[in-house]
This record gives sequence, structure tokens and C-alpha cells, in this order.
Amino acid sequence: MERSTEFLSDIDMVVGPRGHRRWPDAVKAQIVAETLVEGATVGAVARRYDMRANHLSEWRRMAREGKLVLPAVTEEPKFAALVVRDDVETTPDPEPRSPLDLIFGAVTVRLDAGTSAARIAEIARALNASS
Repeated sequence: MERSTEFLSDIDMVVGPRGHRRWPDAVKAQIVAETLVEGATVGAVARRYDMRANHLSEWRRMAREGKLVLPAVTEEPKFAALVVRDDVETTPDPEPRSPLDLIFGAVTVRLDAGTSAARIAEIARALNASS
């Protein structure tokens, strides 16, 4: 069975006098990028371009080492499905936290556990200023 490589002429690949092909870096990068698509294999992509898989693996190594710049990914991001279940047990609310005591000399200020840090700082400054 003879393979047709006519489509390769559209990608600026140069065939030398002895049949050796020279691939521009942009074409190499595009072919390597095709191997990174989910579900693609090096072997399948190599067959599509009528080349050996080990040759394509070498280009992949070059890309990992930064010697071949891959094109930007143009695929839209994919999201996982959200599953909402009603049959899951929920944890009970935690027990109420104990109050917070600020002690400054003979003065004790008891604050609710939900008091904001900013409010606690204001009270501490006021206690410090009064001394």
C-alpha cells in the first residue's frame, strides 16, 4: 500500500535530492503540539505525517529542552462536571467558641469570640493609652 504525501507540500517541507525531508522549525513545533492533545499518540501523529515515531520523539525532546518553541495553545479550557448530591451527611456546626479575655493590669475586657481583629486592636490601643 502506497502512502500519499501530497498534503505535506502545503506545510513548507523541503524534499532534498536524495529524498530526505527538511522540516522548518514552525512545522516541527506544530507536529509536536499535535502529540500533546489529549488522546493523541506519538505513533499516530508520526503515521499521519509519514515519518518515524522516534524522529518525532526527538523533536519532543527538543521542545522540552527549549530548543523548539511550540505554538500557543488555542483550545478552550475544559471544566469538570459539577455533581450535587443530597445524600451526603453534613457535619454539625462547631460548638460555640469561648469568649476572649483581654487583661490589662487590673482591667479585664471580655469579648465575644467573633470579635474582629480590627476591633480587638482598637480596644488594646485604648487600654494602652489609658495607662
